[in-house]
Amino acid sequence: MKMAGDSRFPDLDSNGSEKNEDIEIIVNVGGVRQVLDGDNLNRYPGTRLTELINCLSGGYDTIFALCDDYDPGKREFYFDRDPDAFKCIIDVYYFGEIHMKKGICPICFKNEMEFWKVDLKFLDDCCKTHLSEKKEELEEIARRVQLILDDLGVDASESRWKRCQKCIWKFMEKPESSYPARVIAILSFLFILISSVVMCVGTIPELQIVDSEGNHVEHPTLDSIETACIGWFTLEYVLRLISSPNKLHFALSFMNIIDAFAILPFYVSLILTHLGARLMELTNVQQAVQALRIMRIARIFKLARHSSGLQTLTYALKRSFKELGLLLMYLAVGIFVFSALGYTMEQSHPETLFKSIPQSFWWAIITMTTVGYGDIYPKTTLGKLNAAISFLCGVIAIALPIHPIINNFVRYYNKQRVLETAAKHELELMELYSAVGKAGASQNELEDLMRERKDGPSCSGRLKVSHSDTFIHLLSDEKHYRTRLQSCK
Repeated sequence: MKMAGDSRFPDLDSNGSEKNEDIEIIVNVGGVRQVLDGDNLNRYPGTRLTELINCLSGGYDTIFALCDDYDPGKREFYFDRDPDAFKCIIDVYYFGEIHMKKGICPICFKNEMEFWKVDLKFLDDCCKTHLSEKKEELEEIARRVQLILDDLGVDASESRWKRCQKCIWKFMEKPESSYPARVIAILSFLFILISSVVMCVGTIPELQIVDSEGNHVEHPTLDSIETACIGWFTLEYVLRLISSPNKLHFALSFMNIIDAFAILPFYVSLILTHLGARLMELTNVQQAVQALRIMRIARIFKLARHSSGLQTLTYALKRSFKELGLLLMYLAVGIFVFSALGYTMEQSHPETLFKSIPQSFWWAIITMTTVGYGDIYPKTTLGKLNAAISFLCGVIAIALPIHPIINNFVRYYNKQRVLETAAKHELELMELYSAVGKAGASQNELEDLMRERKDGPSCSGRLKVSHSDTFIHLLSDEKHYRTRLQSCK
């Protein structure tokens, strides 16, 4: 066996008589031995395996720049890489595309492709989608960890007002940050429930009183409770707006728009009641106030702020727009067809209830949705047969999109739980590193650790102490992910 300084291999003649196409190379990846034909490998000249063929006439330095070890007797190249990923990647030389095996981490697989110098364009579209989803998950984990670190950190250079803003924001927006914040969240939830109950109870005639003009109005006690609830909602909204890091984003957020709609009707009604009578007729003022009071139902949506289940349901419906659109299309076609047939079949009956096709739309809607109020119904045999068919078609049409919607709900719910667990695990690893490195590390040291991890493992060998088989990296810089794919679940 020659030393690394030798320039040729002993089993190759000096004239290089072997052609690259006739060479078979043996690679051992993670203990799995593969014999590869040079003719296939040369179809993609820029890859690492093709470079192995071309480096056979070079020196050992060239060989070891491409692989981890080499046996000149067996002419076998050794790589300490994942064998399962390699089995997928070599498909590109035979089929021109790559499919990821189930259970392999997409981010790690991408790094394996970069190591073997295979372009991502050969990855199948379904696998690319999986890769992009995994990137989004890692970015979400990084965002959550960064938010937690920002909450824990205290910047001495910040002004007292800035620190007070952060404290109020945590107090109002993050119930998990402290016990008082949790109490505030529970109080807010109770005020929403009380306000909704008062709105409903106030419409009961027995609990209403008659004013001087003979109109039924809400009981003063219920009015007082409503005023107290609105006062709480107003204080909560103002404090959150003042302490918000981004006022524009806060104002345009969907949940904050809901909060505004929940409190504005009260103040607009108050203004119209006291000032509107001077500008318009009293009847118009009362009608406007009544219309605004109906808008109080918007406050029930405030519950979504405190309910992860409602947030998950909203996300599932947003992700299911396509399925819901198909449902509406099926129902629209069925309603049009069955209402037209019902109108035509019922015209022979002297006491028909189907006066026109547009009027028959109502019958088709309540029949296909299995409601069946009974205000319109067929009286002829053909009309009843048409009703039975429309009923069955309606059941099938409504049942079709239910499964995808449930799948989206379960997938998002499980994903949120995984992200929460991963973020906590990330923080535990950082805390463990901090305890190993130096007891009672300051926030500045934690920020240095974050920067080191963002720059990659080459920046600091100290990070290796925190690597484990379940480690999920904080930032989405793909270059420093581990290469053992089975450990990334």
